[in-house]
Amino acid sequence: LIFPLKQRRPLWTAIMKVWTAPLFSPTFFETYVADVFTSLVKVLLDLLWTVCFIFSGDFLLPDQVDTAEDRHGWQHAKWYKNIEVIICLFPLYIRLMQCLRKFYDSHERVPHLPNAFKYTMSQVVTLFGKFYPVLRLSCSKNSVSCGHMSAFQVTWLEIFIFSSMYSWVWDVKMDWGLGKKDYNWLGPRLMFPSTLHYYGVIVADLFLRFMWMQSLVPPSSGAHFELPAYLTAVSMVLELIRRTLWSFFRLENEHRTRTQHYGEKDDIDFVPFHFTTGHNHKYQQNNKRSGRTVLVEVLAVGISVLVLCSVVVIIAQKASAQEF
Repeated sequence: LIFPLKQRRPLWTAIMKVWTAPLFSPTFFETYVADVFTSLVKVLLDLLWTVCFIFSGDFLLPDQVDTAEDRHGWQHAKWYKNIEVIICLFPLYIRLMQCLRKFYDSHERVPHLPNAFKYTMSQVVTLFGKFYPVLRLSCSKNSVSCGHMSAFQVTWLEIFIFSSMYSWVWDVKMDWGLGKKDYNWLGPRLMFPSTLHYYGVIVADLFLRFMWMQSLVPPSSGAHFELPAYLTAVSMVLELIRRTLWSFFRLENEHRTRTQHYGEKDDIDFVPFHFTTGHNHKYQQNNKRSGRTVLVEVLAVGISVLVLCSVVVIIAQKASAQEF
């Protein structure tokens, strides 16, 4: 991400424009980067936890500490909970501001305002997760039975489902350009060889969208639909898969949109994305080996991480067994 600095400067320039939305009119690349940030909520939360764990000195505490509260007291502090909510909201806020800036520049309500509504609903889900523990704590302190707690949970669940379904429909119809009845619920000028790829990713995205919405709920919110802590890693992997699939079909739709009227107007200032044309090029032959090398390196790193994690788990289990 940093070196070589000269080649990474455009990326960091785009990131700074993303973070300072809506001061700049966003390009497609900048909105793409902002969409990727919405998939990094769990990663940023883990990064926050790691920073607090190191700077608090908790890694120096002995293993005999009985409770998690004694070991990680900062994790239950009000300031920590507030930062968690800010991390959950900030990527959505960026995309909301970008949508509003596009509406301001183009004066076109569709698709910018409906897209802004999508991110607004996602933020509402996060805010429900913030205030639910406060309401639950208030009821427990007053030793009263709060009948509106169940109504709060039902409303929260309904908004959660509506927001997930809305985001899924937006993925299919707007981001991917699919769901057209005249094309068997797909779209024109498809670039992938099999229609099964499109039907499969549409079905998978329906499930994965609900998993993504789970990542926006602050940890320990008390929601009935909150995932257990041990499934956090699984949800992060699934979100990585979802964002990768989304990226392929989002770029395909962007290519179709850009090339639809390419050459018909003089004010088009872009070059369409490169796709395989069927011709043999020397650079393709030269890059085949390098692509395989990268794949081998990725697999090697993945296997090394799995082996290292397995060793850590085995050592921890043996240490626990010796203590008892």
